[in-house]
Amino acid sequence: MSKAVWAYSGALLAFLVLDGLWLGVLMSSTYKELLGSLMLAQPKWGPAIVFYLMYVLGAVYFVVLPALSRGSARRAALGGAFFGLVAYGTYDMTNWATLQGWSAQLALMDMAWGGLLTCLASLSGYWAARKMAA
Repeated sequence: MSKAVWAYSGALLAFLVLDGLWLGVLMSSTYKELLGSLMLAQPKWGPAIVFYLMYVLGAVYFVVLPALSRGSARRAALGGAFFGLVAYGTYDMTNWATLQGWSAQLALMDMAWGGLLTCLASLSGYWAARKMAA
């Protein structure tokens, strides 16, 4: 398989596992407390799947592949953190600006998570491509 496919597979797997733990185990009650009636009882899986597939594709295209071309895990980590901060920041700041019940606490917590999550997923994609496509 090509480096891009390994990068995508590694990043997607890491993203799904880590975000699943974050949303389903570690922060479930916190999100319910902070979002209250804004949360659905069950997520809409179609849009969630589209988000995960598209977001990881963006991280691979804008972060992982350029890091691979330079042979730099550091670039994958820093680029992933920045990409995550910008993407999650766009979402959170827009929600904070337009939705009742979206707090600064929620926005900052989610932005920090987005930066860390995308950093780790980008590193996973980078290392998967380096090890498996070599």
